[in-house]
Amino acid sequence: MSWTVTAEHDGIYVSDIEAEIPPYVTNEFSKYSHPRHLARGGKADVRVYKDTNLGRNVVVKMLRPDFRDDKKELKRLLREARITAQLQHPGTVPVYEIGQDDKGNFYFTMKKIAGETLFDVILNLAKKKGDYEERYSLDRLLNVFTQICDTLSYAHTRGVIHRDVKPENILIGRFGESTLLDWGVAKVWGMPNEGDDDDVLSRGGTPLYMSPEQVLGHRLIDERTDIFSMGVVLYEMLALREPFRGRDVRATFDRIVTQDPVPPSKANTERFVPPALERICLKALQKEPEDRYQALRAMSNEIFAFRNEALLRGSI
Repeated sequence: MSWTVTAEHDGIYVSDIEAEIPPYVTNEFSKYSHPRHLARGGKADVRVYKDTNLGRNVVVKMLRPDFRDDKKELKRLLREARITAQLQHPGTVPVYEIGQDDKGNFYFTMKKIAGETLFDVILNLAKKKGDYEERYSLDRLLNVFTQICDTLSYAHTRGVIHRDVKPENILIGRFGESTLLDWGVAKVWGMPNEGDDDDVLSRGGTPLYMSPEQVLGHRLIDERTDIFSMGVVLYEMLALREPFRGRDVRATFDRIVTQDPVPPSKANTERFVPPALERICLKALQKEPEDRYQALRAMSNEIFAFRNEALLRGSI
C-alpha cells in the first residue's frame, strides 16, 4: 500500500489536554471519532481517527468490506500488526493496539506520521521541480538511505525480512527522520511463501524492486533480498530512474533475472555519480545472493566512509 501522507501540522491544543474529567473512559472502538481518509490499498483502507481518550490523531488500518470475511487476508493483517509492533525502532511506525469495531471487524492502530515519500522526492528531482535539488543534496539522500539501512538491519536481527522495500515505502519527515512503512508482506525467517508460486503477490514485493530469488519464487529467502531492493533504491537516488523497468511485468522480471543493469553514471549522464557509490550500488544488485553484501551493515558502513571522505574533501 502506498500512503499519501499529508504535511499538515498536528498541533497540540489546550482543548485536547485540558478537557473536563469524563464520566467514563472506554477502550472500545467508540473512542475513535472524526474519521478521514488517508490511503486505500488493494485489500485494506487506512484512515485517520481522533482518539478521544488521549486527544490525539491515530491511523487505523482495516480490511475493506469485501475482504473482511477473508480469513487469509485477516491473518495477514493481524500478522502485519504483530510484526510491526515488535519492531520497536525509530525507523518504524509504532503500533498501539489491535481491536474490533462495533461490527466485529478487526483493525490495528498506529502512530500518525507526516512527511513526503522518497518516491515523490526522486520524481521531483527528475523533473527539476522547485527547490528539490537544493533541499535534497546527494549527502541528504545518503543520510536517508543509511537511516533505512539501520532500520532494516535492526529488523534482520529480529529475524524479519521486509520484502517490499521501495521509495514509496520510505517516508522522509520534516525533522530529518526517515521511516520504513508497510510491513504487510514481511516474513519471519523460516516462513515459506504463501500460495501459488506463479502468483506474484505470494512472493512478496513490488515487481520493479523484487530480487531475482523473489521473481523465481524461491521458497526460502533471507536478508539479502532486502539488500537487493536497497540496491534498486540507491540506483534510483543516483540515476533518478529504475534499473530494470521493462515494457511490462514479464519483461521487467526477465531483466531482473538475466540482465545486468546499465551503470547509474551511464543511465543518467546529466547527473554526476561518484564511482565509489556506483560500485556499492552494483554490488548490491548482483544476481546471486552470495555475490551481494551479506549484511546491510557492511553496505551502510561503506556509504558512511564515502560520506566522511567526501565531506573532508568538500565534494558533497
